[in-house]
Amino acid sequence: MPAEKAHMKVRLLLIWLFFPVLIGGLFSPLAIKAQSVDDALTGLNTTANKIDAFKEQTTSNDYNSGFLASEMGRLIGLALSFIGILFLGLMIYAGIRWMTAGGNEQAISQSKELLINATIGIVIVFAAYAITAFIGNQLIK
Repeated sequence: MPAEKAHMKVRLLLIWLFFPVLIGGLFSPLAIKAQSVDDALTGLNTTANKIDAFKEQTTSNDYNSGFLASEMGRLIGLALSFIGILFLGLMIYAGIRWMTAGGNEQAISQSKELLINATIGIVIVFAAYAITAFIGNQLIK
């Protein structure tokens, strides 16, 4: 029995290690590759010209009032991305625990509890974000 658990852990580890390789292999024919460095630079310059990236920057001593809001938005977006990745990891972990429970009711109930708690946590996080965004928009107006 312990040997079976050890083999299952090795299998799960191999799946976790080679899953990105498998997904990358599936989508690699879809990747767009430049023919040469010159083609890549030409494409980048064309895109930069479309968005006026080469437009001369004007320097002024005016205070940029949108700086704090934009930086806070980036930080909040980064935090929400991290929380989303954490949520996905918890869901996958709980699902694997449930699948490998082998009929053990205690392990299954712990996995269900983890799934429920992770879902409640992500709902609370997005509700807090929605409330904060709403209040922030009302204060700005």
